[in-house]
Amino acid sequence: MTLFDLRLQELHNQLSKKELSVTDLVGEAFARIQEQDERVGAYLTLNEEGARAEAACLDNKLGSDEAKGLLFGLPVGIKDNMVTEGLRTTCASQFLSNYNPIYDATVVTKLKQAETVTIGKLNMDEFAMGGSNENSSFHPVRNPWDLTRVPGGSSGGSAAAVAAGEAYFTLGSDTGGSIRQPASYCGVVGLKPTYGLVSRYGLVAFASSLDQIGPITKNVEDAAYVLQAIAGHDAKDSTSANVTIPDYVSALSGEISGLRIAVPKEYLDGIDPQVKAAVLEALRVLEGLGAVWEEVSLPHTEYAVAAYYLLASSEASSNLSRFDGVRYGVRTEEGGNLLDLYLDSRSQGFGPEVKRRIMLGTYALSSGYYDAYYLKAQKVRTLIKQDFDRTFEKYDVIIGPTAPTTAFQLGSQVDDPLTMYLNDILTIPMSLAGVPAMSVPCGFADGLPVGLQIIGKAFDESTILRVAHAYEAHTDHHKQRPSL
Repeated sequence: MTLFDLRLQELHNQLSKKELSVTDLVGEAFARIQEQDERVGAYLTLNEEGARAEAACLDNKLGSDEAKGLLFGLPVGIKDNMVTEGLRTTCASQFLSNYNPIYDATVVTKLKQAETVTIGKLNMDEFAMGGSNENSSFHPVRNPWDLTRVPGGSSGGSAAAVAAGEAYFTLGSDTGGSIRQPASYCGVVGLKPTYGLVSRYGLVAFASSLDQIGPITKNVEDAAYVLQAIAGHDAKDSTSANVTIPDYVSALSGEISGLRIAVPKEYLDGIDPQVKAAVLEALRVLEGLGAVWEEVSLPHTEYAVAAYYLLASSEASSNLSRFDGVRYGVRTEEGGNLLDLYLDSRSQGFGPEVKRRIMLGTYALSSGYYDAYYLKAQKVRTLIKQDFDRTFEKYDVIIGPTAPTTAFQLGSQVDDPLTMYLNDILTIPMSLAGVPAMSVPCGFADGLPVGLQIIGKAFDESTILRVAHAYEAHTDHHKQRPSL
């Protein structure tokens, strides 16, 4: 057993007893990164000097009343679209390859207040646009379970780092499934909170009405601890919800007797047979714990992908207009006038997937097409949300697979955008509805992890954590690690 196999609570206990030091944890993280990240590619920027200095400072507090927080001294990796003061933030794009922020994202501030140690910034699809982490401008991430396969995207680096034991926990962002799908492919736990529960301040925006930050961890208990630290209202974020934050850890009772589960038939149609078998077996486990489940219909699911890519691309077109080569980021040396400066900087700075989505979004928002595309997609989004609202009137959670297949081969879909987009068909509806959802390991298909997706009512993360923890306690899928 290595330090990466321990739960965060166990690491905390050993730190409190001085059986471990923060320097030990940080040193182990960098040793693992040095040993294997050349093959995995999870990190873009390392903070080794800063992390070791911070570890030495925190070691002086060990055993004192100052070292009380559960996350005290624990190393964390941050997805590279969350700004970190003085630590390069690139969004995996050449456009921001030289960008050093002058402030921290709110989630980074909260982790610093919890006295965690940031060990580095994690690879991703450029500007969070992609489902395989092959769209990074620097290098792709590889799945630790099979280095010829993708880790999922866009938070592929965040999921791969946890799976490979290169981080004790990480933060990712989820717009249409970018935490849950990589968690499924890499056999770890990924939680997308309710929209507005976690501040987006300092998250480089892709689609502002959809983006949400969440934890990627080895187990459900760890996810509850991290969510506790980062959730809460933030006056700097106008979309932040001012709600009471419950004690998520106390919700992990293991008791789900009488729980009512809805299983949408649309989520089980057309998926890999082995994935379906793993999900049905997970439902039998939950049934054995006293839960009851029924098949239901979410009739507007088939329109989710089309609506999502219209809305997300439209918002991306607007959000990415700020990258013009003038205020920050890389600037072309070729621009003869201001218009050429804009054109050349954006042409050279953005990759093909980002350009594709900007063009799609600009088209959908253009005069004569706004009503036909963008406005209609917003109406479909309302219908999808109403599907969830009606279902949650009768059921406590909705359960299905996280992804229709296991991780696919690197390069097999990168030139087929439509097929790539359809990989998100089971995660997009929750993002459009703004409800929380998490992926937990529920088995394997041909040696690759399968994810079970648990979906809850808005701001009811406690219930999905409780269900996930109960399931996890009666299985051992989450304990299995890839051998690199």
